[in-house]
Amino acid sequence: MAELHGWRLCPRCGAELVVEPTRATCQDCDSRYYANSAPTVGALCEDDLGRLMLVRRAIEPKKGKWDTPGGFLEEGESPLDGLRREMREETGLEIEPGEFVGSLIDLYGEGPDAQAILSLNWTARVLGGTPAAADDVSEIRWFAADELPAEEEIAFASVASLVQRWRERRG
Repeated sequence: MAELHGWRLCPRCGAELVVEPTRATCQDCDSRYYANSAPTVGALCEDDLGRLMLVRRAIEPKKGKWDTPGGFLEEGESPLDGLRREMREETGLEIEPGEFVGSLIDLYGEGPDAQAILSLNWTARVLGGTPAAADDVSEIRWFAADELPAEEEIAFASVASLVQRWRERRG
């Protein structure tokens, strides 16, 4: 697991850790650390013409590939509040989350440092704001079902699966 990859010393007391694939334990202070999938949120946002919003990633991993707007939850943040915050940060838009579409496991990054994520996804509609690519987004684009990017142009397997589900519902 990337979350504990390279851990050797306890961050609480400095003693050596016993590291297993999914957890690390300090035998001196009895602290335990677990490798968990990091929670993320994403929006399948449609406009009034029935097109899907995708954003082009401005940063690694997968820089230049298409993604749904969204991102990592902050500690203690509710998923829907996180979804609204991420949409504002990345697109400048205020949204209203709709139907829960599903949760998927994926990897953020590549190789031994790839982080496991739990991707929580909702439909959404725009309430207001002026669209502007910001934060870790370089472009915002609306796609009709027959204009969606090919799977290899989409950043993550979970997003490709969501986009395919969306396309099938429209087709």
